[in-house]
Amino acid sequence: MTIKIILADDHQIVRQGLRSLLAGEPDMQVVGEADNGRQALKLAQELAPDVIIMDISMPDMNGIEATRQLMVESPGVRVIALSMHSDSLFVMNMLKSGARGYLLKDCALEELVKAIRTVMRKQTYISRGISDLLILDLAHGYTAASNSAYSILTTREREVLQLLAGGQRTKQIATILGISSKTIEAHRKQLMDKLGVHSIAELTKYAIRQGLASLDD
Repeated sequence: MTIKIILADDHQIVRQGLRSLLAGEPDMQVVGEADNGRQALKLAQELAPDVIIMDISMPDMNGIEATRQLMVESPGVRVIALSMHSDSLFVMNMLKSGARGYLLKDCALEELVKAIRTVMRKQTYISRGISDLLILDLAHGYTAASNSAYSILTTREREVLQLLAGGQRTKQIATILGISSKTIEAHRKQLMDKLGVHSIAELTKYAIRQGLASLDD
């Protein structure tokens, strides 16, 4: 059986490199590429992949949010996070969203291939360095922050927050999400009230800390 794979990363050179490397695996085929989470969701519906290799920090919709929605729309797809983030907040949010694997971008091809084969067996694969950090954090009483975007904000609020942090204007966000500008303004006010902030700059800082946006956006 050929394992069908989608690559979701906002850097084309990363996608090209992964495609080239995975081309050497006779039982694996890259069937699509996405440069943001929203596009990854669309391709998942169209191409029915077995695995999506998902970056976390992407414009429009980040990998954590995309994974959450993917588990509702296409629960049979296995997601492997391939990220530069080793912080427990990112790892735990990605795993809670439904990812079956988590690797850092400096991993070797052999480890990525091993992770793909592992999740195809309906098991979870977390790179050794990440798992060691998680164990240490849990041993020291790690709990998700009470002000985590994934504990206090709705899915729609997180979407609006990421787009605001990415520099999109109200009308642009309304078009992307298919809702009215007045609704976007209401979400923006609700975000500021919930988070206790008073400017787009403060919202942006919060979004970056939570992994909803990056400095590259």
